[in-house]
Amino acid sequence: MKKIVKIIGGLVLLLIVGLYATRKDYLLKGVRNIYLRGHKTAFLADYKYFENDTVFKSTDPQPWPKHPAYNTGSVAESLEDYHQKTKTVAFVVIQNDSVLYEKYYENYGPDARSNSFSMVKSMVSAALGKAIMEGAIESLDQPVIDFIPELKGPYAQEVTVGNLSAMASGQKWDEAYYSPFSVTAAAYFVDDLPQLILDQPIDSPPNQGFKYLSGTTQLLGMVIEKATGQKLAQYMTEKFWQPLGAEHDAYWQVDSSAQGNVKAYCCFASNALDFARFGKLYKDFGRWGTTQVLDSTFVAKSLSPIYPNDPEYGYGWWLDHYKEQPVFMMRGHLGQYVIVLPEQNTIVVRLGHLKGDAIPENPFTEDIYVYIDAALELVNNVAQN
Repeated sequence: MKKIVKIIGGLVLLLIVGLYATRKDYLLKGVRNIYLRGHKTAFLADYKYFENDTVFKSTDPQPWPKHPAYNTGSVAESLEDYHQKTKTVAFVVIQNDSVLYEKYYENYGPDARSNSFSMVKSMVSAALGKAIMEGAIESLDQPVIDFIPELKGPYAQEVTVGNLSAMASGQKWDEAYYSPFSVTAAAYFVDDLPQLILDQPIDSPPNQGFKYLSGTTQLLGMVIEKATGQKLAQYMTEKFWQPLGAEHDAYWQVDSSAQGNVKAYCCFASNALDFARFGKLYKDFGRWGTTQVLDSTFVAKSLSPIYPNDPEYGYGWWLDHYKEQPVFMMRGHLGQYVIVLPEQNTIVVRLGHLKGDAIPENPFTEDIYVYIDAALELVNNVAQN
């Protein structure tokens, strides 16, 4: 038995040495924080096992008002079955800026935080718009090298901040969530995230069309921090979380370096009703109450396709048409959504553990339309009563 233990110990030691030798030692954190907890990928509550920066709640919180028909409408049994199938933890419908319907599952409730994953990309794009509005960045056309002169690659001189928000950077990146050896996995666990990003060159011509790359939003976050002189969490607190009246502190994961570099491409932990504030902000073209938080022209550009062959994306927001009406949304791994139906003045928030099945030749999964249909049914029932 002792011999077997020694052999196993030696193999483990060799494995660890090999990981360090091949610069894959980040996997040790992945094993500890993700895989040994029974998950194959990042999960809703994983922010509890990483370092975080705080985005502080508003000093003047603005609770969402309840709709006169709050939670009086029933949903189809098939929707409840679907929520069970996809392991929904929060489903909220906001109509005319009032909460029409909300329901939570498992141990989640109105105050429970969960990981946004890539929904935060829309929020980072909003931060870009704010930095332009305030003059810290000249325009969407300003070169990235003005802020990150050490950017590598044959096309590093050409890529603009707008290209980053539009997912048209030409950056070298492998967008693979379930492979522990991909650069996307490495970005989740490495100690020095900015260095990892700088090691991904701009090796293709930018501005050629939409190609979804998380590293591109991370680079955008680095640009915003350089331009504003503020950490992203601080900037988000001052420019959005405070003026939008957020009721809860949010937590934004950071790497393990002394600087605590935020994971700008993901990992903003908040609750459904505070996430919904960004849907309202964009629905109202950057206005919140009497304050123009974001330039309306920037919002309009963000919600319009940039490339004719890629109508599903604007500046940081996903775009669609459904049942002859426009739809725009924040969208994250495992089916995190803030979906806006502007013609219905309706916002849908869904958070959960699984997303729906893919649809052939459609960039969106089936669950999105299930949630939209459910929201439309609730809204129509209220209108008829």
